[in-house]
Amino acid sequence: MLLNALTIDVEDYFQVSAFAPYIARTAWNEVPRRIEANMDRVLALLDEHRTHATFFALGWIARRHPGLIRAIVDGGHELASHGYAHRRATEQTWATFREDVGRAKKLLEDIGGVRVLGYRAPSFSIGEGNRWAHDALHEAGYRYSSSVYPIRHDHYGWPAAPRFAFRPHGDQGLLELPASTVPLFGRNLPAAGGGYFRLLPYALSRWLVRRLNTREHAPCIFYFHPWELDAGQPRLPHLSVKTRFRHYTNLARMPAKIGALLRDFRWDRMDRVFAEVTA
Repeated sequence: MLLNALTIDVEDYFQVSAFAPYIARTAWNEVPRRIEANMDRVLALLDEHRTHATFFALGWIARRHPGLIRAIVDGGHELASHGYAHRRATEQTWATFREDVGRAKKLLEDIGGVRVLGYRAPSFSIGEGNRWAHDALHEAGYRYSSSVYPIRHDHYGWPAAPRFAFRPHGDQGLLELPASTVPLFGRNLPAAGGGYFRLLPYALSRWLVRRLNTREHAPCIFYFHPWELDAGQPRLPHLSVKTRFRHYTNLARMPAKIGALLRDFRWDRMDRVFAEVTA
């Protein structure tokens, strides 16, 4: 059975991009954090299924919860970067982006005691209009990125991007590992998890991963967030109907769905699934 890449974006529930209009960044320190309990759930689930993963951790979280970073490394998982402040790459200049990703990399390496090779932009926010971000990542010392999603979405997406691993600026440059998709009826269907996995029937996700593995002989790059396993998280008032539906639907079902995914397929860290990352 083909080996797939399991990834977790380490951020708290109040830091998701869709909540930006409702929770000011300056208020983050005042909001009750649930990341430690949620990460305990994730790590226990992976231990139960003897599975290793790549954790794209926010620098903001790492500074306040360094024990979580050490627990990731001690558990044999890959430590990677989600940037420092969870700002979309599309909302930054080259200079602010370079500072953010460099700051996060140094902090994670100092706490975790390991080299950080990988990066994922918040909301998969590297696309056609900001290809310069790959240059900034390469300059900051990253070996790979998983920041492109070749789909159409109201918040992100680069539909024309390659579906599989590519180097945006030549053979010696950064390796981009796009979130997984499956082509059907002239468009790319999202097969990488996230909200689609939580909202849609598990059978569909299983079919998409299996199709990638058997029809295209390609590994799936799958992701989820620790807050997606937290049915008890606070319900924020004044959210739009769409945001409320996307964020809170099926939270209670996620642990069982992730468990089924771990049983049905083989999973490992990004740097092991894609040998060219460390070559």
